[in-house]
Parts: sequence; structure tokens; C-alpha cells
Amino acid sequence: MAEILPDVARQPDAMEKIAVEGGEVMTYSFGSGDKVLLLVNGGPGLTCDYMRDSHSHLADETLRVVTWDQLGTGRSDRPTDTALWTIERYAREMEQVRSALDLGPVHVLGQSWGGWLGIEHALTFPDQVASLILSNTTGEIPFLQAEQNRLRAALGSETMTMMLRREAEGSIDHPEYMAAIEILNWRHVHRLEKMPAALKRSMDGVNFEIYQHMWGPNEFVCTGNLGNYDRLADMANITCSCLIIVGEHDELTPACAMRMDHVLPDSRVQVFANASHSTCFETPEPYFEALSAFLGT
Repeated sequence: MAEILPDVARQPDAMEKIAVEGGEVMTYSFGSGDKVLLLVNGGPGLTCDYMRDSHSHLADETLRVVTWDQLGTGRSDRPTDTALWTIERYAREMEQVRSALDLGPVHVLGQSWGGWLGIEHALTFPDQVASLILSNTTGEIPFLQAEQNRLRAALGSETMTMMLRREAEGSIDHPEYMAAIEILNWRHVHRLEKMPAALKRSMDGVNFEIYQHMWGPNEFVCTGNLGNYDRLADMANITCSCLIIVGEHDELTPACAMRMDHVLPDSRVQVFANASHSTCFETPEPYFEALSAFLGT
């Protein structure tokens, strides 16, 4: 198997800017295989660096790895029209990337928000998805919010009361609130002593206007237009083979993963011990072994 998370990221074999609804986006391609793995990064509003650099080593003579900076991020155009920041438009953008690069039916790997986007794309353009890998994600935001409140409550009733009060009065920049978020991030987002350079670049480069408009002020509070997103029942119509990946301590919890598995016709769940939301960085060897086994590479 290819080296796990090499220190020096592989350089793209091709970079191409293509037109999508609302502007142009930068795409990155590795390898020349007929089988295409399309990476869809989390966010919304993050650059693709962390997915691109951590997964590009999978490219070889049989597998082509492709990704892109979603509109508003990285090397892509940065329009300011908030009407563009919807999951439906981003699903169309994903299809426009696939079509413009003439990729044919793709194996989709969507992580976090990228998983929601992968679900939406698979439901809207089912003939263009060969298989679907749902990593650290969910098909229903209302249930996720209930799970995240459960994780918040584990900090203790006094801390939970403080957080709710700070959110109600609009003082979430207070140090005590920020400290609670930092603990939650450590427990459930990335359990890493040192953040990988690619992940840090993506997080430092976030377009917070998109993130806040679609999600909210932090990982554990959803106030954006994704709040009512619920495609769980519709996922019964996704007939391609699906792999569901989740960390034991994931903010998008194993319960979220199991609920997707229960409705998908052809799926299996793999829970990674001692990992949270950044599974590919926290437990890379078993993660990439599972990925390669599923893809047959």
C-alpha cells in the first residue's frame, strides 16, 4: 500500500480552473487511472488542502484522485452573493466539476460537510456516482444537533448553562465560553498533539462568512441555513455501495453513522477507535486500509 501520509505532499499532475454556477473554481488532479476518486472536503468554507494533501498519495496507474477548492475558498473565485451559499447549488457545482473534467461516474469521498454534499449529489445525479464513502458525516442535521448537545452536556450542567447563557446574550467571544469550545474541539474534532500542516492551512484559510451563513459560529452551534437539512429518509434511494466512516469520539457521532446505515440499501459502518472527527489524521493506517479495501486498490 502507498506510504501513509507522507511528509511531502504530492504535487498535482494537473490544475485547471473551470466555470461553475457563480464563478470559477480551481481543480486538482493526481494520477491517470480510469477509476476516479472525487474528494469533497468539509466546511463549509474550508479549502481542500487537508483532503488533497492527505489522500493524493492514493493516486496510481489504476486510481485518479481529483478534488477542488469549493466556490468562495482557496484558489477559486470569491463572490459575495449569499444566495450562492446553499447545499443545492454546491451539489450542482460538484456535478459541474465532474462533467467539465469528463470524469465519468465517480467514487465519491465526502468528509463532514463534504458528506452532506455527497449525499445531495448522489440523490440529484445518481447515475454519476459509482460508490459513496461517507466520512465523519450525517444525513440529518436536526439529529446531529441533538447529539452535539449531548456532547456539550457531558461538560457538566454548570458549563452547559453558561454556554446557553452566553449564546442567548451574544457573548460567545467570552474566554469561559471559548475555553469550553476548545475542550469540545479537543475531545471531538481533532485529538492531535500537533495539527498537520495541511489541516492547519485549511482551517486558517476558512471563509468564515460562508461557514457562518451555512453552519454557525462554531462546530457545536448550528444557526445557518443547514439547520433543517434532513435527507435521511431519502437516502434509501441511494443504491450504490456505501462505506460509512466514523471516529469513536466524533462530533458527528457513531449514532449518526448507524442511522444512515439503517436506511442505505448497500452500506457498512466502520468505527475507528481513539479517533474523533479527523480520523484520517488520527488513525491513518487503519483508515487508509479500509479505504483501499473498499475501493479495491
